[in-house]
Amino acid sequence: MNDMASGATLARSRDDAPDTNEADVKRIVERARAAQRRFEQAGQETLDTAAAAAAWAIMEPQRNRRLAELAVRDTGLGNADDKFRKNHRKTLGLLRDLHGVATTGVIARDEERGIVEIARAAGVVAAITPSTNPAATPANKIVNALKCGNAVIVAPSPKGYSSCALLIDFIHAEFAKAGLDRDLVQMLPQPIGKAATAALMKLADLVVATGSQANVRMAYTSGTPAFGVGAGNVASIVTARAHPDDAAQKIALSKTFDNATSCSSENSVVIEDAMYARMVDALTKQGGVMLDASQKARLQAAMWHDGKLSAHCTARSAAVIAREAGLDDIAAREPAFLMVEETGYGPGYPFSGEKLSPVLTVYRARDVAHAIDIVRGIYGYMGAGHSVGVHGADDALAVTLGMQLPVARVIVDQAHCLATGGNFDNGLPFSLSMGCGTWGGNNFSSNLGYRQYLNVTRVAYQIEEHVPDVDALLGDYFRRVGR
Repeated sequence: MNDMASGATLARSRDDAPDTNEADVKRIVERARAAQRRFEQAGQETLDTAAAAAAWAIMEPQRNRRLAELAVRDTGLGNADDKFRKNHRKTLGLLRDLHGVATTGVIARDEERGIVEIARAAGVVAAITPSTNPAATPANKIVNALKCGNAVIVAPSPKGYSSCALLIDFIHAEFAKAGLDRDLVQMLPQPIGKAATAALMKLADLVVATGSQANVRMAYTSGTPAFGVGAGNVASIVTARAHPDDAAQKIALSKTFDNATSCSSENSVVIEDAMYARMVDALTKQGGVMLDASQKARLQAAMWHDGKLSAHCTARSAAVIAREAGLDDIAAREPAFLMVEETGYGPGYPFSGEKLSPVLTVYRARDVAHAIDIVRGIYGYMGAGHSVGVHGADDALAVTLGMQLPVARVIVDQAHCLATGGNFDNGLPFSLSMGCGTWGGNNFSSNLGYRQYLNVTRVAYQIEEHVPDVDALLGDYFRRVGR
């Protein structure tokens, strides 16, 4: 299949296929497992070639453009230019993180402790992916999986099926050039239902789930080892020490990138009182429009139906959302994002939750301590474990936020949605899947990366025995408390 084959055509051709059943899934897994057993023994160079092939499949500019435009056309989410940038930068950054990393065979020797570490593949990976990033997220998981000697089977969201199918077409074209087995990268055929996804999870060796919390919970209860992500609902604190124009520019960039499809886009900004007026003015200069109470009520009615976010507003432009709310005068101003003031949080204050749209909730805090309390309340409702942003913090405050708030990341003076998943100006690993720790119901609190796709076998050699003295270990305790 050449690299210009149409994944969209492929997806449409499967629309009339019968429901995918467990037997179909089992056959796909069997092919993947056979290919993976050969692949994991092929050596580091072959694993690196496969990872590079999958990366170039999405990074090559013409293919990247097709994937970005198809994603927006078929999901209606985000915008093609930002998806194009995301597909490139996230994959380029991942290649940087993986460059020269040993992921098969002996990867470490500790002569003093007599330990040799051997990297081993996980096996067949089930990659559950969302409609918000229907090419970038599968690509990230596929590259990581291949780098570690795994096969991968993608279960995309129904809306993102065509983009994922086209991506895999491109990967198979690169595999053909490199002499690699196409069964290393597969996807579930249409139509994909919960039963097929559940069957894949049960039959795979590892599940990596990104997307809805329903999918994450399904992964955790599948009986297969799983990594899933928590809910996003990022808040950023702006202190009186911040530079308002710089903070506003970064928040606006983060809030509007790809129409806020990222779980890392700010949903709320909590501004210290002494900075409030200047910061709102700076956000307005960046294209934000603050709604009054009446306009806010109309927006709320449009965005939530029976407590659920409306698909008509999710990841749409601010102008489209304003028109959906009947705010034609606001829409005519072509706002970059909409702003609403809020004082509470929880189910009775829906703007305090995740919005997946260029709508920013603005809180006024008396001081930094009050700002921390507000963010803690927001995360008590939604978003615990993910991350918090701060503008105008010294080192002490940044560390305080990391010690007091239920977050796995504190992002200082950066555009949050670009920074949290790794960027070229910070040291976080590139990823589109953020672990949220036990706060967010996850079993890891790092950015999902290649280490989650590996097993490590440890060879232990006998070393010279050394038994420590009890007083050397408990002497301080004995002096303070007694024996």
